[in-house]
Amino acid sequence: MIPIDDSPIVRDGKSLILAMDHGLEHGPVDFEEVPEKLDPSTVFETATHDAVTCMAVQKGVAEGYYPSYEDDVNLLLKVNGTSNLWMGEYDSAINCSVDYAAEIGADAVGFTLYGGSNHEVEMAEEFRDVQEAARDHDLPVVMWSYPRGQGLKNDTKPEVISYATRLGLELGADIAKVKYPGSPEAMEHACRCAGDMKVVMSGGSKTSDYEFLSTVEAAIDAGAKGLAVGRNVWQREDPTRLLDALEKVIYEEETADAALEATE
Repeated sequence: MIPIDDSPIVRDGKSLILAMDHGLEHGPVDFEEVPEKLDPSTVFETATHDAVTCMAVQKGVAEGYYPSYEDDVNLLLKVNGTSNLWMGEYDSAINCSVDYAAEIGADAVGFTLYGGSNHEVEMAEEFRDVQEAARDHDLPVVMWSYPRGQGLKNDTKPEVISYATRLGLELGADIAKVKYPGSPEAMEHACRCAGDMKVVMSGGSKTSDYEFLSTVEAAIDAGAKGLAVGRNVWQREDPTRLLDALEKVIYEEETADAALEATE
């Protein structure tokens, strides 16, 4: 971990990562209700909102669409990922080198680590290479820290999420993206386990505006330093309104009620 508050992907000590790696990880199913979002440029447009500190995409989307938005959007390039067609033990293929991410113009790189998977040792070694290469390019490293595997029955148990944040710190991530562990107390412990490394909450499946914002509020109050979100923003009819509300909850630390009232 290194200090990254001066990085383009951080605003006032916090980050709001707009993720659109779902086309690889989940497939077209995530776009069934919003078919227009199959065009990545529509989500890049959303990412120009002031609340968004960077947009996370895979290499092909970055190559094809980021050049048109490089003046308005900071790029977080995911260097690994695996399709939902894969039926084996949790693993994630390396799809891009850090050198090529830097050449494209990335402001940071992202890496998924499945702690607890039978492939954890190999993935941790791959993360080592990515993390050290990123240091050569002065690029922050965001870990998607997702404990999963045959021996793991509940990937959101408080002790599992605390282990996930600690894995990020111990292995050298600058930000760890983790699932919400179900309560403010559990999230607070997970953040303490991360030391000075930043923890951001994973947005997850789409929920109601109030339910989502209330969970984000609880995470921020517990010590999280932001959010990495995809579907809960770009699957909405009016993503700008939700980003307006998220800006108030994350950076101004307003309540979900106040944020929704201010954006009506």
